[in-house]
Amino acid sequence: MAWLWVGVASREHVLAAVRGAFCQLNHGKAAPVRRLRMGDSIVFYSPRERMEGGKSLQAFTAAGRVQDEVPYQVEQSKDFRPFRRKTEYFKSKDASIHPHWGHQPAVLLQGVTQYILLGMPRAFHEEVAASRA
Repeated sequence: MAWLWVGVASREHVLAAVRGAFCQLNHGKAAPVRRLRMGDSIVFYSPRERMEGGKSLQAFTAAGRVQDEVPYQVEQSKDFRPFRRKTEYFKSKDASIHPHWGHQPAVLLQGVTQYILLGMPRAFHEEVAASRA
């Protein structure tokens, strides 16, 4: 059974992950990405535009599906070697949590469900159809 995971990262970092077709969690720690399984879905929530400041965003910024069996490690700099998972992202648009979802965690989870079920079904079905052709 596939799981739905929620990652939290700045929009800037999420867009870099989408461009690179990977997901990375908890500042590149291995344990969180080891929990992911091939076929699991992941949605990213971005509280801000950038990690170091930037304007408040509070939106879901990307969603995708894990494509590999095990994490891999990259050398981003001499002192930073994050663990990642290969991820295929769906075509989607940012979805603000305002004005309907507020700030409550339970409401955020409802928002994730709505984002997946209502905001992306066409893109999801197009991706699935293309992969089966």
